[in-house]
Amino acid sequence: MTITEQQIMQWSMGFIWPLLRISAMFITIPIFSGRFVSSNILVGTSVVITLFTLPLIPSYPPIEVLSYNGFMTGLQQILIGLLSGFVLQLVFAAVIFGGQGIAYSMGLGFASMLDPITGVSVPVISQFYLVVSTLMFLTLGGHLVLFEMLIDSFTSLPISPNGIERSDLWSIIAWSSRLFSAGLLMALPSIAALLMVNIAFGVVTKAAPQLNIFAVGFPITLLLGLLLMWVTLSPIMQSFTNLLAESYGVIADFLRIKS
Repeated sequence: MTITEQQIMQWSMGFIWPLLRISAMFITIPIFSGRFVSSNILVGTSVVITLFTLPLIPSYPPIEVLSYNGFMTGLQQILIGLLSGFVLQLVFAAVIFGGQGIAYSMGLGFASMLDPITGVSVPVISQFYLVVSTLMFLTLGGHLVLFEMLIDSFTSLPISPNGIERSDLWSIIAWSSRLFSAGLLMALPSIAALLMVNIAFGVVTKAAPQLNIFAVGFPITLLLGLLLMWVTLSPIMQSFTNLLAESYGVIADFLRIKS
């Protein structure tokens, strides 16, 4: 039994192309892309998932690595994986944006802490909503849904130099505006209620300056903000799940997966 160099190259490429797509997804997918996750764990998980995925991948024409088609094929696999996780990152960014709006309205914009997932400082209110959203994401099996969609994409978007088109990139860019609109809708009830309270404080201070209402205004605003967080937590999580479902629709569109 003789094994030629060409056969070894074909076997290795049959493993490397799926590995590029799957490992690129782990670079941007929420939670797994956090700084607290070791790169060794991500690499090992990518290899294991790739090994289980190989029997499910349809056959495709052999592609030489050291060629233009090989370069474009590798680029396409990386782009597909990155975009799949990036769309979900926008959903969590909307939660952070909404939490920032509530924090600034409560006067807690200065209270920040380092987010272990993104590696940047965010208000503690945003961190609270981010933790709850992460638990909701894991409870609903959102990461498993993305894994399944990425595996199905090997059938809808076979391994080839062609895949993601310019129109797909523009559709994702256009949908990214939902980051601001969805985040604002999540925070709008609390922002509106706290704004009315601040307006009331201003009217009272103007009518009776000797009361010095702003001396007790911050504790009242803070307590009211915490109460509003408790009351609006369920609607905010419902908005998060709706936005999450919408993001899966965007991913299915550019992965050519039929619902």
